[in-house]
Amino acid sequence: MERQPISREGYDKLREEVRLLEEVEMPAVAERIKIAREEGDLKENAEYHSARELQGLLQAKINQLRSKLGSCYIAERSEGPKDNVEFGAKVTVSVDGDQEIYELVGPGEEDYEGDVMKILTTSPIGSAMMGKKVGDKIEVAIPRGKLRMQIVAIE
Repeated sequence: MERQPISREGYDKLREEVRLLEEVEMPAVAERIKIAREEGDLKENAEYHSARELQGLLQAKINQLRSKLGSCYIAERSEGPKDNVEFGAKVTVSVDGDQEIYELVGPGEEDYEGDVMKILTTSPIGSAMMGKKVGDKIEVAIPRGKLRMQIVAIE
């Protein structure tokens, strides 16, 4: 698996989420399981089964976040003029005469709402943009066919 860049803020956000799950959520679920066990027969104890299922889901989420963290390296967003699209760049593109702005980010930082869409460097659009310059045309395969865009500006 190729390692992905992530900002210090994004890395810290993921680490904090893991910490909360491990130190707050998991102990609370363990307490629910303990209380449900004390009620006796576990075969027909819906609270016990519900808590055990939640415990499994939380552990899967923790494992997923830890895997994400393990596949990342902290990258600094470079300052100064940008000739090529790279991690942390804000890229303005023209799509069928409309302009859209994308910011290339690491895992856990993606956000598809708002004026600037934060997309992963490893996403199809992000991958297609990496290393490109102003004026370059990009074609990305999407479920509806091909998305064609031209890079207008890089910040």
